[in-house]
Amino acid sequence: MREEERVASVKMRNINKYYGDFHALIGIDLDIADGEFVVFVGPSGCGKSTLLRTLAGLEGSYTGVMEIGGQDISSAAPSDRGVAMVFQSYALYPHMNVHDNMDFGMKVNNVPKDEREERIANAARILQLEPYLDRKPAHLSGGQRQRVAIGRAIVRQPKVFLFDEPLSNLDAKLRVQMRIELESLHKQLGATMIYVTHDQVEAMTMADKIVVLNGGRIEQIGTPMQLYHTPATRFVADFIGSPSMNFLPVLLGGSDSGASVGRYGETEIRLPEGVRGRASGNVTLGVRPEHLDIAPTEDGGLRTNGRAQVSAGALGGTVAVKETLGGETILYVDTREGDRVTVKVDGDTAIDRGTPVTVSIPLERIHLFDADGITLTNREG
Repeated sequence: MREEERVASVKMRNINKYYGDFHALIGIDLDIADGEFVVFVGPSGCGKSTLLRTLAGLEGSYTGVMEIGGQDISSAAPSDRGVAMVFQSYALYPHMNVHDNMDFGMKVNNVPKDEREERIANAARILQLEPYLDRKPAHLSGGQRQRVAIGRAIVRQPKVFLFDEPLSNLDAKLRVQMRIELESLHKQLGATMIYVTHDQVEAMTMADKIVVLNGGRIEQIGTPMQLYHTPATRFVADFIGSPSMNFLPVLLGGSDSGASVGRYGETEIRLPEGVRGRASGNVTLGVRPEHLDIAPTEDGGLRTNGRAQVSAGALGGTVAVKETLGGETILYVDTREGDRVTVKVDGDTAIDRGTPVTVSIPLERIHLFDADGITLTNREG
């Protein structure tokens, strides 16, 4: 295979897709570099699978331009696009063994037998399927079946691998194992991979770049840590991170000292520099559970998370729910103002349900969003 044939960058320009009157994909512009592992993420119905299937040529008519490796594939048949797709359902032939499942597509396309056997042997080695080549799908575990489906894609030697929620049918422990295996596969092959999931943990752990979709539009594109530290919208801030970011209503105000301040109920909140003049009235304050400090009210200055931080304000409340997860504990605090705030702390915290607590908001960790959900606090990640 010549070097230029292996180039697998992907370009999408003004992609629009309709189902009748429903606008499923709205003005999608996206660039994916050769060899990147890109994850499309978002809630059900956001358009992520539709975008993947449109790239694969499985969704019929759309408008806009799609290129792979600099070649326009907008009107190309699925078989001529240089892609291979792995679906949520394994879609294996039950009457064929592992070898024949991987061989079938190549055989139909008249690939010479010696080359077919070489490709199958290589894929089986990479995916550790060599002991199972004679087994039929019914005699394989879920993880092994998914590896066969991936092997069937590998032997096609595509320019781009497409994965449509391939781990959804696996149990939690096996999903973690398969995530590791897919990351390893990406490094071995150096291939361009596009992966669809609704699970932001999968996106954060696997992606070089994440594309967050919402209502058929791209909400934000960035590395996992860029999206975590500098969400462009409240939607991204809410979707990325586990547990989700806390959001509190804040009324902006002024200060004789010139500092930006706001009020959350009866609590004055000091706000980051640069907010003054960018918004007025009601805004939303966001802060992640792992960035909050918490202490029993009677203990005064004790901070469970143990960081020396400048406090923007302290909220009073009571622990309503405690989830002990081993290495970490999640505390759900009902504030005096009637909101529930999530705080992530060390697993052996002594704070229990029913404890009156003070939750301190670190100034440097605050996110602010205007009435349209657009960030007011841009900072480096």
